[in-house]
Amino acid sequence: MDNNIDGQAMFAPPVAESHGPSAPPASMFDNVPGYEGTVAGGGGFLPPPIPAFPVPQPQPGPEQPHWNIPSISEDTAREAFVLFASSKCCYSTAPAKDGVITNMEAFNTYRYRLETFTESRSTEWNHEPYKSQPVDAFAQPPPGPWDIPATTPSFFMDGQQIIKVPYTSSVKSCHVCLGMGRKPCKDCAGAGNKVCWVCNGSGYRHGDDRCHHCSGRGRENCSHCHGQGSKQCGTCHGKQQLLVYINLTVKWTNNSDDYVVEQSSGLQVDNLSQVSGKELFRDSQYLAYPVMGFPDAAVANAAQRLVSEHQGKFSRTSRILQQRQTIELIPVTKVTYSWKGKSHIYFVYGNEFKVNADNYPATCCCTVM
Repeated sequence: MDNNIDGQAMFAPPVAESHGPSAPPASMFDNVPGYEGTVAGGGGFLPPPIPAFPVPQPQPGPEQPHWNIPSISEDTAREAFVLFASSKCCYSTAPAKDGVITNMEAFNTYRYRLETFTESRSTEWNHEPYKSQPVDAFAQPPPGPWDIPATTPSFFMDGQQIIKVPYTSSVKSCHVCLGMGRKPCKDCAGAGNKVCWVCNGSGYRHGDDRCHHCSGRGRENCSHCHGQGSKQCGTCHGKQQLLVYINLTVKWTNNSDDYVVEQSSGLQVDNLSQVSGKELFRDSQYLAYPVMGFPDAAVANAAQRLVSEHQGKFSRTSRILQQRQTIELIPVTKVTYSWKGKSHIYFVYGNEFKVNADNYPATCCCTVM
């Protein structure tokens, strides 16, 4: 047996693991004129500047002379009912095919929709490993966050673009590894080796049998750092320095709100969100003017309210690029029919002729064998 102290293999004691700061210190970021509120992780949305020129005033849209709802035929109502029953595994189609339609009542149901297409801008400090990229901080004042050109997508389509702000890039020492390019290995606490799992650090297995796994050292090289005791810094990728700069995030959002007129047919309004209607009115301009001349006062009042809310809400944190308002007429027909001497009802609604029949009279219990 080798003359190790107390029969144990000699090894270097592990060193304490050192950690760099998890977040960049405030001193890492320069004080850039026009971007004083920018921080790592985002500096919030930047309100748009006051327009240099008068904005276009909203103009009343064209009045629509015809607001009538088309009635569906009895054949259309029956065909929709048969398709509905056929799609249900536990429904007999007999009531749909043989039931006698005794009454059909059409209801005027309108959906008003206001869309406000906005552009918002926010900034945040970002960094990446320094690999000899151009450094331009303080070469000249950077353009303001709302002066940087961006490519606007088609109106009413969401989008996002991230732009590196010119003249904000500088080189800083990596805050994670303190400019060393490497960090102590977490698995071996920087020692480069760990206690041998075969001999549990003794260097021997049975009596005088030297452990072949660690060659009697009692410790084995760390597989995570390959015995080096440290690993490449994941933040600077071993470059020791970071390129620090400001990113501008430009976000385009289509903000949409609907108002559906309550109707007295008995059909729940929530069902109407699943269907489309006939578009009766469409008006798109920089700022929308509330609908005028509409025969249903509820729609006119909703338009007045939503236009005011949108223009007040979104102009504070973003730039309104376009507004669009539409009115759809959603056909709803309440059908009363007789089946086996009893009266029942169902609804046919939307351009898709969707059917709602909560109390279908011929259902069965299906059992899966």
